[in-house]
Amino acid sequence: MRFLFLLIILIPALDIGVLLLTGKTIGVWPTITLIILTGIIGAYLAKREGLQTIRRVQEQLSYGQLPGDALLDGICILIGGTLLLTPGFITDVTGFLFLFPPTRKPIKFLIIKMWKRRINKGNIKIIK
Repeated sequence: MRFLFLLIILIPALDIGVLLLTGKTIGVWPTITLIILTGIIGAYLAKREGLQTIRRVQEQLSYGQLPGDALLDGICILIGGTLLLTPGFITDVTGFLFLFPPTRKPIKFLIIKMWKRRINKGNIKIIK
């Protein structure tokens, strides 16, 4: 919980600092244009990747397979899209990392590792 609180305070503060620095360096209007452009590109990429993931989930379900990897992709795409719609360059870079398939693989590995650790500690119980 402390880690989450720190992120809620630290990330926006850093984003505001980067926005102010960028505005001072390249100007206000180019900065605003960049923010809007990354939001539009992010929404497009999130939609495209999300639709591909939904198709993959449907395909795996039609073959009787569990779509575990595709569901993790969906979670990453949701997080990435949300971060890209948030104004700021740090959140945009992080959002793009969550959206692109090559950079999504290590993130999925970390998510699986985190969940396994929580399951092994007994924080999460699997009921069959």
